[in-house]
Amino acid sequence: MIVGMRKFLALAAAATVLTAGLVGCSSNAAPANATSPKAAAAQAKPLTARIAFDKVSAIVSTAKLSGTVTADNDPNHLLGRPNQYTSKITFDDTRISADDVSGTDKGDVDRGGAIEVFGSPADAQARAKYILSVTKSLPMLSEYDYVHGAAVVRVSHYLTPKQAADYKSAANNLG
Repeated sequence: MIVGMRKFLALAAAATVLTAGLVGCSSNAAPANATSPKAAAAQAKPLTARIAFDKVSAIVSTAKLSGTVTADNDPNHLLGRPNQYTSKITFDDTRISADDVSGTDKGDVDRGGAIEVFGSPADAQARAKYILSVTKSLPMLSEYDYVHGAAVVRVSHYLTPKQAADYKSAANNLG
């Protein structure tokens, strides 16, 4: 009888350990290294200027896509060059008067803005710093520039500071 009792206790102890292990595995809490489907999708898709524009225009409804910059139509000849933007779009803002931008080319930042995405945040910072150095002494070329991660959101100086702040808020939601 003692042998039978020992077998029973051994089986009961094994069942308890097994059950505790299964209960631990069935927890509703996500493992520490798990990512949400949205975060996983963001990791799978690197940020491009078009994706950034879609996010910005969801917040700033007056932004309207006006063009996608390619190596063939890039007026700055920077697309894909070392330390330069890897993608770029241009947009118009409907709050800017047509009279203010008459004579400017389609895709000009004065008409609304542009979004440039770089391979690294350091390259984006360098670009914003360069633009500031060029435009600082030329008010007609001034613009609002907002850097978030590897993206630079460039906004027309024809917008008021309050209107441009909409883009700053939107840029902060890119990451």
